[in-house]
Amino acid sequence: MGRFHRHPDGTEHHDHDDGPERDVGDHSGYTATGAARVMVLENILSENDRVADDNRRDLQANGVRTVNLMSSPGAGKTTLLRLTLEALRGQVRIGVLEGDIATSLDADRLEGLGAAISLVNTDAGFGGECHLDATMVRSGLSRLPLADLDLLLIENVGNLVCPAEFAVGEDARAMVYAITEGEEKPLKYPVMFRAADVVVVNKIDLLPHLDFDLPRFLANLADINPKAEVIQASSRTGEGVDAWCAWLLALGGPAAG
Repeated sequence: MGRFHRHPDGTEHHDHDDGPERDVGDHSGYTATGAARVMVLENILSENDRVADDNRRDLQANGVRTVNLMSSPGAGKTTLLRLTLEALRGQVRIGVLEGDIATSLDADRLEGLGAAISLVNTDAGFGGECHLDATMVRSGLSRLPLADLDLLLIENVGNLVCPAEFAVGEDARAMVYAITEGEEKPLKYPVMFRAADVVVVNKIDLLPHLDFDLPRFLANLADINPKAEVIQASSRTGEGVDAWCAWLLALGGPAAG
């Protein structure tokens, strides 16, 4: 099963013998139920990881590279995806698994751009969850032509906490962060920023109009996740989209078996 250990910041981690380190948070404040809470959470995450492994095997068997795209609501994920589909149309076969609590509004915005779209509403049989988990993604994968895809982009539910806690079978995790959110967010939401392989710093066209300290944000991000690649972008002007698309293409060709 592995073992728990506590970090200096008070968070607890579970080291799996056969998998990556798992952040289960600090439950020490629950003096009467802390151990039980950790056990329940660990069971939930272990089952999720089992399904995520199934998803990953299916995706890899079909040669599909997969990116889990996360952000807070309104950071610009869907607009960035539209620009991505337009830029890569004809170069790579793309599928989008669109996650939202309700409505098809974002999925509708991505129609007609050459990508296969699968919508997962978490209020339809999944309890209205604020994130996609591996089971939800598995449901969405069943409606995609995996054999005809090279790249799958999973637009997770807008939330700065929960999406980072659930593996879904992805090869990489990307985060879209809008400068309108404030430079302190990596410090306030470390799990999300720590999970990201790349952070797309979006809406930089607004820099002249905001009291936003970009160097301070970048320093805060480096403190939390020094390995994260940073791409400065504007979904409104298209700045940085080429760099983002290059990052996606650099994930490689057919997934390793």
